[in-house]
Amino acid sequence: MADTTFVTFGCRLNTYETEVMRKHAETAGKTGAIVFNTCAVTAEATRQARQAIRRAHAENPDAEIIVTGCAAQTEPEMFARMPEVSRVLGNEEKLKAESWQDGPVPRVAVSDIMTVKAAKPHLIDGLKERTRAFVQVQNGCDHRCTFCIIPFGRGNSRSLAPADVVEQVRRLVASGYSEVVLTGVDLTSWGADLDGAPKLGALAARILRDVRDLKRLRLSSIDSIEADPELLDVIAGEERVMPHIHLSLQSGDNMILKRMKRRHTREDSIAFCADLRARRPGIVFGADLIAGFPTETDAMFENSLGITDECGLTYLHVFPFSPRPGTPAARMPQLDKALIKDRAARLRERGEHRLDRFLSSEVGATRQVLIETEGSGRTEHFAPVRFATRMVPGAIVNAQVTGRAASHLEARLAA
Repeated sequence: MADTTFVTFGCRLNTYETEVMRKHAETAGKTGAIVFNTCAVTAEATRQARQAIRRAHAENPDAEIIVTGCAAQTEPEMFARMPEVSRVLGNEEKLKAESWQDGPVPRVAVSDIMTVKAAKPHLIDGLKERTRAFVQVQNGCDHRCTFCIIPFGRGNSRSLAPADVVEQVRRLVASGYSEVVLTGVDLTSWGADLDGAPKLGALAARILRDVRDLKRLRLSSIDSIEADPELLDVIAGEERVMPHIHLSLQSGDNMILKRMKRRHTREDSIAFCADLRARRPGIVFGADLIAGFPTETDAMFENSLGITDECGLTYLHVFPFSPRPGTPAARMPQLDKALIKDRAARLRERGEHRLDRFLSSEVGATRQVLIETEGSGRTEHFAPVRFATRMVPGAIVNAQVTGRAASHLEARLAA
């Protein structure tokens, strides 16, 4: 029998948790199943998961199909009604070894995620087919943004102990990983539930101090309003922290931010980027932006377009607004779908323009590139790079940027 196959949707945290499940399945000797680790951040993400499940069943009619992840947690009945689905596991159940062992099991095992009060460490030795490792430091979210379903899929915020995080990073470095990405649902809330309420900056500093062989540390999406002074010091002053920060902005308009129940203003975001850029020249920023939030006027949307320039954003992750059942935003006056689609396209076009300018500015530079495949990798600034010669995945090489294509840099090994 073939090994169990895992199909992962969504965030880096899901990718990390897939490896935890893979380890449990291998230990239990589970074979022949297909596991879908789903995402619920948009209706489209859930639709894609359902489509992939149907396709997998059509191609493998005898395979056991297990559905888990955030969409399974928030809408277990929907997946249970699908005739293709054998089992539905909640986000807490999927990480338990007993869920993967042989024996009689319930078809639907989804508990109340809000009752989970602590994060448990699940150590892994690597991530399949990845040269950049993700490390979970936090799960869940205590905030209730009006558009977001994720707290109901992940529960309240809970943090991994610093020693557990350091041990995971140390283990991955010992396995050959040169770069580690700290990830969580609300990364900058790390530590609030631990004794003494330590901050993310202290965790990052400890990792760098205790794991000297770690070459590159990267942060996943952060909420700038929660960034503590030590975190900013670490980003600005530690060369091993990559000069690429992804921000959870969501909008560039203050009224929309208020209606989203975000905790920052437009001015906060602009000041954050300016201050950090002054402390670490050359740093680049990415951001999540939602197009077409309920009540968004043309002027409000123009503010979101404008913040891409005022923050100097390089990478945009654009979401067309998607009402999620049970969220306050789903009950607000909705915009026309065609208008939402048009605004998302305009934001993406602006993002392509911003990225185009950045890639052009990189030609002639020398960069340290983490090789991801035999022909490609990423710079410190997360810019995609391609090589004409064969490279060794996992290595970090000194590369000269010789040119650029539409969406990537071209480089050769520096002399």
